[in-house]
Parts: sequence; C-alpha cells; structure tokens
Amino acid sequence: MVMASSTGIQGDDFRYLIVRPDKGGIWDVLKYSLQGDIECGSKFLESSDWGVLGGEAADHRWIILVSIVARRIIHFLGKPMELTGYGVDFFLNLLSQNGSLFGLFYNLLRGDIVIPKRGAETFISTIGHLDERMDLYQAKYLVGDLHNSTPGEGIKNVELDDRPTMDLCMMASKLAYENAEVVRNVVVHHWKMHFVDFYDCWDDYQKKKSTQVFLLCDKPKDATLILISFRGTEPFDADDWSTDFDYSWYEIPNLGKLHMGFLEALGVGNREDTASFHYHLQKRSTKHSYPEAAEVESSNEGPHSERSAGIDKKGIPPEMVEMSAYYMVREKLKTLFEEHKNAKYIVTGHSLGGALAILFPIVLVLHEETNLLQKLLGIYTFGQPRVGNKQLGRFMEAHLNHPVPRYFRVVYCNDLVPRLPYDDKTFLYKHFGVCLYYNSCYIEQKMDEEPNKNYFGITHMIPEHLIAIWELIRSLTMGYTHGPEYKEGWFSIFLRVLGLSMPGIAAHCSVNYVNSVRLGKS
Repeated sequence: MVMASSTGIQGDDFRYLIVRPDKGGIWDVLKYSLQGDIECGSKFLESSDWGVLGGEAADHRWIILVSIVARRIIHFLGKPMELTGYGVDFFLNLLSQNGSLFGLFYNLLRGDIVIPKRGAETFISTIGHLDERMDLYQAKYLVGDLHNSTPGEGIKNVELDDRPTMDLCMMASKLAYENAEVVRNVVVHHWKMHFVDFYDCWDDYQKKKSTQVFLLCDKPKDATLILISFRGTEPFDADDWSTDFDYSWYEIPNLGKLHMGFLEALGVGNREDTASFHYHLQKRSTKHSYPEAAEVESSNEGPHSERSAGIDKKGIPPEMVEMSAYYMVREKLKTLFEEHKNAKYIVTGHSLGGALAILFPIVLVLHEETNLLQKLLGIYTFGQPRVGNKQLGRFMEAHLNHPVPRYFRVVYCNDLVPRLPYDDKTFLYKHFGVCLYYNSCYIEQKMDEEPNKNYFGITHMIPEHLIAIWELIRSLTMGYTHGPEYKEGWFSIFLRVLGLSMPGIAAHCSVNYVNSVRLGKS
C-alpha cells in the first residue's frame, strides 16, 4: 500500500484502462460504439474495475473507436512503413554522400560510388534531411555566456522569451533523431560543447530499444548547464505513431491520469503486467518489492483483466531497470551533479520526445527526488502530445510554475500532434504549462491552449488547407526573403506538397519549429 506523502499521493486505488485494438472483432467495436454494449467492449478493453469500463470508458467510446481504427490502420501499414523508411533513409544518404543525383551517376560511371553506412557520423536521418541546419543560431550567445561564466556562479532562471535557450533546445530536440556518432560530432565540433552520453533504451512493452536520449554539458569541467534531449516520433515507425493515438491510461490517486504508452516509452511500466506501473510510480520511501506491489495491484483488477489469474512474482529483471530511459538518465544526472556542483539542467524534446521530457520530472516528483527538482532549470517541448488529465496538470503546475514558470510548451500553427490524444469538455487528456503558440507568420502568442485544440473540426478544415498552401509558397521563397540558411531543400518541399492533403502532418516537421524560434516575434 502507498502511504500518505508530502506530495499528496496516498492509497492503493491505482486504476487503469487499456485499449487493445488487436482484440475483439469489428462487430464488437461497432456494438460498443453505437449501443454502449459493455460485454462487447470488454473484449478489447481491459480495466482495473467494472466502474471504469462501464463509466469513463463508456462516456468516451466514440473517441476509443477513433483510437482503435487509427491504430489498426497504423499496424496494418507497419511493415510497409518500416521498409519505406529504410529505403528513404538509404536513398537520401546515397544522394547526399555522393554530392547530388548528378554526382551519384558520375560516381557510378567512375566505379567510385559512396555507399552509406548506418550508424556512421555521415549517416543522417530523414528528419535531418528535412532540415539540414546543424549549427546553433542565437544559442551561440548562450554558449558564450556559459563558457565565460565564473566557476561556482551558476545560471539564472529561464525567461519566457529566452531565444538563445529555445534555439539550443529545439536544435537538440532535432539532433536527438540522429545516431550516436552524429550527435557526438555535432555537439563537439559544431556546438563546441561537451558530449556526455547517448542512450538507446528499452521499451518493455514493444520489446525493443525504441527510446533514444542524449545528454550534454556546456563544458567538461565546472559545467553550468546540462541538457537532456529525448528523441521524438520517427516518421516511419508505426509503434511511435500508434503510441501517439493510444487512449490507454494509468491513474495514480491524487495525482491524476497519465498516458500509458508514454510511461512505457520512459521505461516505468508495461501494460502486459500492470503491477509494474504500481511498482515504478510510488514515492521512493514507500516503494515495495515488486511482488508486494503486484499483490496490491491484483486487488484492483476486475474479472475481465487478463492478469487477474496470477502475477509474476520474480521481480523486475535488473537489466530492465538498467535499460530504462528514466532510471538511466536519473542516475547519470546524479553522477554529473557530483562533478558539476553548480550546474542546472534543462529537459527538452520534439513530438514524442516532448512527452517524455515532461514525464521525466513528473516521475521525479513521484519519487520525491528533491535535489534533482531543485536543479531543474526548465523544460522546453516542441509539438508535444498531451500526457495526462486536468488533475495531473494542476498537480504539476504547483511544482513547475512556482515561483517562476519552468515548463514551456511550443506549438506551431496547425501541427496535429499537440492536438492528440483528443480533448473536449468531458474528455480526460488536457495540456498544462505555458503554451507559446506560433502562427504561420511566426507571430508568437502566450496562451493556455493552442487554437483548434482538437484539429479535426469542420470549421477549421478550409483554413487549414489554405494555410498549407501558403506554407508551400513560403518555402519556395524563404531563401530569398530571410537568407540562405532558411532555404528549404527539395525533400522538405516535397513533404509540404504531400501535406496539402493533411496539413497537420507537414506542420509537425522540425523545420517549422526551428524557424519559429529564430524568426518568431511577439
């Protein structure tokens, strides 16, 4: 049992809802959606108790239908997406490493063609080819200040309109999509900073290393700033996109509901063994052994739960904890603060990486990591999906926005991902923190929620497509109007053409966020 704590988390009434799109048939889904048939719903929904299945889940069954349909389509396209991504990555690197299409043919005739090698510092991701900028812009002033800072002086609080910090965070979020060698090369040779480490972390539900994160310091000794950057949604990774559309949640008493897929990506649970969430998401001073946590969890499971028949008593394998993104980053941070006594840290990420960036301090609060929370300078996320409900937002704002705001959520125009999972007057997923919204002219507005918060609205459809056309035209002229570094390549323009059919996808690209940070004005 979880006892009362200073964070206000107590009791053992941990509740959850798991949406399993691979279970049940099409008629079960339709009968549940149209008639609210609980028996049909129990075939593809798993929950902690019948109250969740017949109450909250039933109230939102149309959204659950959308989630199931979207994830089934994504699963069906999973292998073609993977093969397409492999081919696109290879082709783009083949072109770039041979100079161009003409250079490729020339080298082919000479018998001197350059073959890209995955994992090498010359092998750039699809995201990297969409926006080839690697050098810092306004952040060079921040780096200069940090390098020239007096040892032991520390760093000031992040300001709302701190462009150098935002530039560093966005570029780091974009860089997180690259392999370890590319990250090391850019941090050391382009940014003149100290590369700490790159982690390829385990997702126990997906059973693969699908969470990447890297750390850097502004300098190797007496560092003032530590930065943690989580990788976002891979364009051709079906599991990443399925996570964004997942409706499954896990509720912690007096804290709120959290997105289950993002918790799994952070390495603090597995829906196939819901007791693992209970074990990882307890306050540190009352943490049970894993079997004890399992016993508490089993008391909450309903008769339709797949795990009600028995719980694994073997405990969490040590290698899982060692490969978990949360634990690896947390322990590395503690080690770094032993070396850099006056340093503070920033957490950042784009897309799914933004969700992990805000979940990391949430779990730190749960574990009462007071020293690490005091060292937290700020959180910047870009195109981040929603991670929990309104109760979670109220709880975390008390920790992150007082005495000064430390959580800034950057949203570009019609980006689809920040509008996921769905939110309405009664729905559970809600954003929190300071929203810095940029329209298609890079005008910044501070607000609580981005306009058109659910994207799929009839009234917004025509404006969305008109803006997509404007963005396409703008991409053809940016190099002339704003300078050569803003010129978009053929691949970026090609994606904008494809994005005319669904503007929210093209708007999610990192190039829009880099431009917003560098060109944005109030």
